Amino acid sequence: MTPAHERVVVALDVGGTGMKCALIRPDGAVVHAERHPTEAARGAEAVVDTILAVAEGLAEKARADGLAPAALGIVVPGVVDEARGVAVWSANVGFRDVPLRALATARLGLPTALGHDVRAGGLAEARLGAGRDAGHVLFVAIGTGIAAAHVVAGSAATGAHGAAGELGHILVRPDGPPCGCGRAGCLESIASASAVARRYAALTSAAGSASTPATDGSAVEHAGSSAATDRAGSDGGSATGSGTRPTMVSAAEVAARAAAGEEIASRVWREAVAALADGLATGQALFDVETIVLGGGLAQAGAGLFDPLRTALRDRLTFHREPRLVPAALGDEAGCLGAALLALDQLET
Repeated sequence: MTPAHERVVVALDVGGTGMKCALIRPDGAVVHAERHPTEAARGAEAVVDTILAVAEGLAEKARADGLAPAALGIVVPGVVDEARGVAVWSANVGFRDVPLRALATARLGLPTALGHDVRAGGLAEARLGAGRDAGHVLFVAIGTGIAAAHVVAGSAATGAHGAAGELGHILVRPDGPPCGCGRAGCLESIASASAVARRYAALTSAAGSASTPATDGSAVEHAGSSAATDRAGSDGGSATGSGTRPTMVSAAEVAARAAAGEEIASRVWREAVAALADGLATGQALFDVETIVLGGGLAQAGAGLFDPLRTALRDRLTFHREPRLVPAALGDEAGCLGAALLALDQLET
């Protein structure tokens, strides 16, 4: 048998824009990392070809370096049937019922695990990152959208249909802005990074039009439109106003302006924090976790987010225990690490 220190897992975290790829030892140490563009516009078949070619190249590199690739882990966004190894649906990558695990196994000849990107990130944070000392963890990724992973004793719940963890689609404001899912008032339509940027653009545009007549209302309408459903790995989100098209403003910049006391930014930030606290309070009522780990672009706001959010969450809890609220520790490596953990778990079953 190959010694554990010589074995590595080939791990790929596939997003709509790029793929984070690595060779990872069983102890979680990253031996080699690289990134590749996904180029999802080429279509699902081309993306699958790229995934398999990159995975094959990593396995070949491992062998060339004297390492033994023991398994392959792939995580993708969307709805994933982990039991069957099928990418059921992904708006970002264009997958529809793609038997990715079977295709990868046939191409590489390695035991392969297929998982969901946010659940994999949550798994990594729960075992190796910010939640490693807790048995019950809720990982929440806040980027272009919002999604979560509920991890108990090192295992992430997938749900009956592979769609567990859609915290971003908890209804928090029935009369709120439209969401990408088709309903109004979902959490991610208010508290995601892209929602924060859109709301800020809409309000600043409206404030500008009070003194300068706008040529049309299209930009304000666009600013209130629904978020895309991208998840982990998303950036801070950005938006632009109407008419003169001001410089793009990200959610991180909105947070900075709020911290500096700007009135509109402060309003937008308060709205987002309040909605997020409502969503997390619902999550705590459902899951009763010890630790909530926040990741993604919006979580990078640091104390400007965590301090008011802790207070707001505490105000919403009655008999439920207040969870520890902490930032993610693994950054954008979480997805790859989680993919490796899924593959290793499969080897042990």
